[in-house]
Amino acid sequence: MQEFIKSDIFIYIVRPIIYIAFAYIFYNILTFFINRALHAKKISSKNRKRVTTTLSLINNCLKYIIIFLTILIIIGSFGLDVSKIFAGLGIMAAVLTLAFQDLAKDFIAGISIVMEDQFEIGDNVMINGFRGDVIEMGLKTTRVRDYKGAVQIIANHMITEVTNYSLNPSLAEVNISVDYANDLDEVEKIIRKTMANIDKTYQYLKGNTELWGVEMIDQNSVTYKVAVKTKSGHDFDIQRNMRRDFQSALLKANVKLPQAHMEVHNGK
Repeated sequence: MQEFIKSDIFIYIVRPIIYIAFAYIFYNILTFFINRALHAKKISSKNRKRVTTTLSLINNCLKYIIIFLTILIIIGSFGLDVSKIFAGLGIMAAVLTLAFQDLAKDFIAGISIVMEDQFEIGDNVMINGFRGDVIEMGLKTTRVRDYKGAVQIIANHMITEVTNYSLNPSLAEVNISVDYANDLDEVEKIIRKTMANIDKTYQYLKGNTELWGVEMIDQNSVTYKVAVKTKSGHDFDIQRNMRRDFQSALLKANVKLPQAHMEVHNGK
């Protein structure tokens, strides 16, 4: 056994693997207890999102620290003087700063995003023209997934424009067009009846549905606008359901919908 421990196979292969396995286990145990400690108390949905975001950054930071320390331990196990490496870090710092400027900017930007509460994991945002849900935040990159499933990986220091759609309720808006020949009073009664049904049956509403009135009049139709505040991120689904329900109610009441009119003139 002692001969195996002193062998090159153990020193250069087995022992580093043991150190790596120990570091992996230590990282998972540490993050497990940190997660439990931060989730020990009841927290609101808003604070829960912040805790999730903070955990993501803490875990990311711990991962880099443990990887760095494990590398130093493995180097030291080979008989190299680790203290000289630390002494050389002061000289290398300037070189590394120049070589990894973007990496340093990413770290600073990641911390700044959390400190300024720009967005959190789970928020629906538009970053540099790309809209989706924040699914992961690290010290280097942020991942955003759109409704089609595409994931945009954005370096933190490249995040220059952020629109956060999750800070306030969303607004679902629907335009309802009917033929101008209809009795508009009757049309409005049908719209209001459908609105009352929406208020009773729809989830994620943040108030009552409102009829804003006539939005537009053209040669073929009259267009009404209906709107309602919704829970953040649910406006698109609610808009689709509203269009279906209004269309169904109008057809059931035999309301004429807009049709293109063509005038034919006799050339004689």
